[in-house]
Amino acid sequence: MAPQNDPVDPRLFARLASNRTSRRRFIGGSAAAAAAAVFGSGFLAACSKDESSTTAAPTQNESLLRVSNWPLYMADGFVAAFQTASGLTVDYKEDYNDNEQWFAKVKEPLSRKQDIGADLVVPTEFMAARIKGLNWLNEISEEGVPNRANLRPDLMDSKVDPGRKYTAPYMTGMVGLAYNKAATGRDIRGIDDLWDPAFKGRVSLFSDSQDGLGMIMQSQGNSIEEPTTEGVKKAVDLVREQKEKGQIRRFTGNDYADDLAAGNIAIAQAYSGDVVQLQADNPDLQFIVPESGGDWFIDTMTIPYTSQNQKGAEEWINYIYDRANYAKLVAFVQYVPVLSDMTDEIAKIDPAVASNPLINPPADMQKNLKSWAALTDEQTQEFNTLYAAVTGG
Repeated sequence: MAPQNDPVDPRLFARLASNRTSRRRFIGGSAAAAAAAVFGSGFLAACSKDESSTTAAPTQNESLLRVSNWPLYMADGFVAAFQTASGLTVDYKEDYNDNEQWFAKVKEPLSRKQDIGADLVVPTEFMAARIKGLNWLNEISEEGVPNRANLRPDLMDSKVDPGRKYTAPYMTGMVGLAYNKAATGRDIRGIDDLWDPAFKGRVSLFSDSQDGLGMIMQSQGNSIEEPTTEGVKKAVDLVREQKEKGQIRRFTGNDYADDLAAGNIAIAQAYSGDVVQLQADNPDLQFIVPESGGDWFIDTMTIPYTSQNQKGAEEWINYIYDRANYAKLVAFVQYVPVLSDMTDEIAKIDPAVASNPLINPPADMQKNLKSWAALTDEQTQEFNTLYAAVTGG
């Protein structure tokens, strides 16, 4: 990517963000259509090209940093500001469109320790854990990222990466329930509300097995931090029963927004970042974490063991972990910060963002959120197959 222009006024970030498709909606079932709308037809042509070629074994280049991130996950002017501060040239690509798709593309070159064209990549935590388990990640040094001390205490450690030695959280988001109060006529509190006959045919669930089943499993007393086949089957059976009753309108990727806003869907499984944007146009829309529990998703910065610039990658992470810098990202991306004590810094940019509980959730909301364990390939296939038998995916 060519160097960016001078940084925009940070007060514009929230206004810019309100007019774009969110990162989570981009990767939903209509990702290709969203891509075409945002980037033009050339984007789809580029995606269709063969990207399987790899270069020879990597050599070090400490003047260039190559970053691979999700589309729409970076504030305008941020890369340019980092280049000025660090003296590095940044080749920033928005070419990480799907976790499984990315893994399929890079697993062969990584297995041969060949360069994948990136020094830092931002997979979701479950995928980062898979790569870590294959010993394909470099350790992130403590001395290279002193601002790591600014992380939220709950993210300082991870079951899939004890001590956060290989993964650096980038953004988090909540998977919960969104509802249109004009359609429901009352507040929604938990999973049982999904099955209220009053909402027959006006409920949507995610087609993704983890996002779709996680909160349902928790409502049945089963863990997603230590998931079992029995727990997954129990949740799938409930979904099948409700589908056969006609309770569920459809299974969605991120394409629930229009139906929810129009009232065709009364309650939807939803991502917090989507609802932040939807509420700007429709104050009847609400988001809750079910009383029995919802899910976190965590996207993480990682350094492949083929990186040509370990030092530069750590400098990038450290720059992001500066609270003033990170506030610019949060104001634009509008997901939940991974750093602690961000309220004052975000408020300098946009007080409304700082006070929004979907961006800066209170402790009582956070305590009801759990993260899926890192699944083996066998578990992933088994759980996906069980759920797809109901969703038709």
